[in-house]
Amino acid sequence: MKLGFLQQAEAELGSRDSLAGRLTRTLIVWVGGVWLLCVLGVVWYVDREINHNFDNELAEVAHRTFDTAVHEFDKLRAERPDAALPLIPPPQLYPTDAVLYQMVDVHDRVLLRSAEAPANAFDVPLAQGFADSEAWRIYTARHPTLGLYLQVADPLDERRTALNRTLLGLIIPLMAMLPLLALVLRNVARSELRGLQVLAGEIALRNGSDLRAIPLAGLPRELRSVGDDVNRLMQRLSHALDVERALAANAAHELRSPLAAARLRLQTALEHDLRRHDVEAALDALHVLGHRAEKLLQLSRAESGASLTRARVNLVQLAGTVAQEFWKDPRVNERLSLKVPDAEAPMALGDVDALAIALRNLVENALRYGHGRVVVEVMAPATLAVRDFGPGVGSAQLRTLQQRHVRHSSDSAGYGLGLSIVNTIVEKHGARLELSSPPPGAATGFEARIVLDAA
Repeated sequence: MKLGFLQQAEAELGSRDSLAGRLTRTLIVWVGGVWLLCVLGVVWYVDREINHNFDNELAEVAHRTFDTAVHEFDKLRAERPDAALPLIPPPQLYPTDAVLYQMVDVHDRVLLRSAEAPANAFDVPLAQGFADSEAWRIYTARHPTLGLYLQVADPLDERRTALNRTLLGLIIPLMAMLPLLALVLRNVARSELRGLQVLAGEIALRNGSDLRAIPLAGLPRELRSVGDDVNRLMQRLSHALDVERALAANAAHELRSPLAAARLRLQTALEHDLRRHDVEAALDALHVLGHRAEKLLQLSRAESGASLTRARVNLVQLAGTVAQEFWKDPRVNERLSLKVPDAEAPMALGDVDALAIALRNLVENALRYGHGRVVVEVMAPATLAVRDFGPGVGSAQLRTLQQRHVRHSSDSAGYGLGLSIVNTIVEKHGARLELSSPPPGAATGFEARIVLDAA
């Protein structure tokens, strides 16, 4: 009945391939196995102790009985000198505790035996100590002065019976406890894994519109680690979705005007037989469209932090590369200058491509909104500065320069993505973007500084 109950519990656990069921079955197998090993160890120890105690008792009885046996033999020989050997003494007072023995001479001839002992001599060597026959454990004692030996025997069945009783006494409680152990382990496993079910339920509730952090209070340390990883994953996913939404919103905002202008110019050109002025205006509108699309991609890359590395960047080399791109334009060649320190080139930690994008945007803004000369300066320990000497901006405008889609110029090509891109890249580097108008020590102009971590 108990085995049937255990099988039913196992079938219930196996029908649902749950972690609690697997854990319960594993614990039952391991606990049962360890318990069985312990039982075998105890049986071995008990067997050794039983044999040791029986042997000690057997030796003690042999030494105590020897003088009595010699006395009985002499008495019987005096009373019945013609009696055949072996002689049998009178029954002992307590037959259930009778000692089974034989007294033999050096020729292995039985002289005296107890009533329970066999008539023939034990089939063991005639030497001091213990020996085993097929059914007996025998201790042989030698008389110190007479040429006699006393062999006291103990049935091996008694020892086996004692050992079997001990084994059954240990195994039967184990078999009786297994069903209860299965129920206890199943309830413990379900109780301890309830936190995992709660965590799985919280994860199941999350979707593209709900990326809230999972509450981790009360969870075990291992599950808190899993929850932390899931929260970080959802945080990255939320950030990626925000970047995607921002790209879509920025594209819808920034590309609408140049697309409409290009379409209008091309339609006007068709209506007026492709006049050169209209075609050039359409090309300009497409150029603005391509430029804005490039800025949107730069902003998306900066916000996502994709492939952002942390390596040593030579700021003089970086500024020289960016300036060289602008010097290729004859209209810019005379306006843009580069100033570097005379000492060793400053080194910063950052992503060289992202920093080049940020510096390029600062130079473009300075050339577009400023007037006259524009200076790109590399300063120690790790600072990039772009300075123009135009009219600058007011304090109210300075606070809104880093916002997207905010224009501070009537120029049709002006748009508010440049500084937003720079600010995003700077934030990803853990650096600072410092804006000032006018620059320190100047009456007019505008300056933007990127203060990086020195390598």
